[in-house]
Amino acid sequence: MQVSEFGKVAVMFGGNSAERDVSLKSGTAVLQALLKAGVDAHAFDPAEQPLSVLLDEQFDRVLIMLHGRGGEDGSMQGALQLLGLPYTGSGVLGSALAMDKIRSKQLWQSLDLPTSAFVVAEKSTFEAAGCEDIIARLGGTVMVKPAREGSSIGMAKVTSADALRQAVTAAFEYDNEVLLERYIQGREFTVSLLQGQALPSIRMQTPRDFYDYEAKYQASSTEYFCPGGLSDELELRLADLAQQAFKAVGGSGWGRVDFMQDTEGNFYLLEANTVPGMTQKSLVPMAARQAGIDFGQLSLSILQTSKECR
Repeated sequence: MQVSEFGKVAVMFGGNSAERDVSLKSGTAVLQALLKAGVDAHAFDPAEQPLSVLLDEQFDRVLIMLHGRGGEDGSMQGALQLLGLPYTGSGVLGSALAMDKIRSKQLWQSLDLPTSAFVVAEKSTFEAAGCEDIIARLGGTVMVKPAREGSSIGMAKVTSADALRQAVTAAFEYDNEVLLERYIQGREFTVSLLQGQALPSIRMQTPRDFYDYEAKYQASSTEYFCPGGLSDELELRLADLAQQAFKAVGGSGWGRVDFMQDTEGNFYLLEANTVPGMTQKSLVPMAARQAGIDFGQLSLSILQTSKECR
């Protein structure tokens, strides 16, 4: 597409989710890149103005750079569809399923895609007395994750029944459903997807207990290896698995799929992201650079996904 064909573009970022701060950084970086490329792009924060402004000011399309609830879970996608405005990334169903870690894992299980063992804790029925059994069933070390939060918000790694009870109680502050997942000891990888193509893998390494919010956004000790150091055969296998997993949850346009690799070399799916971070230091731009795509080109490619039929 020629830049002029995009028309008037709203870059939507900010919002009201727990990931607002990250969204503000991603959206600002993308907005600046689009303006530099000559796109008629404008900032739009749905926390500060109603969606009707998009019609009143005659926007032609929306680039969604909202992370978390309200922007990545299908609700904004549905609202934009009702308004008749093209938008970037996955549609309503793909956004909702990918945002939900529990439903994602259930889908992957049904398709025999590898993901670690898990238990679902529901706020209305959770009993602390069962924590000892859950720890034993899941191998002694458990990752606790709110079902519909991103950026590792509300997550914890526990090794005892008492710690599990406390972590689940804390996670219920974010969601009524919590994923309790067997911890995979090994290396963490991510694969970014752009318009049907897998970008080079990235391996993340942190001295912290796991790749948590601080490791992602605040710590200077986190290391990134791109490509991830896999053999050509394993790189292709990981890319194929990422594409299968993303397709399974209905993802489209662009996104990212996260994995663990255990000490025996087996890969396990963790989660899919339909609006991953887009700051200059984020993982998708890092993988794109390795593939020869600069930040400006990447931003335009994401904007181009707003042309997809839904």
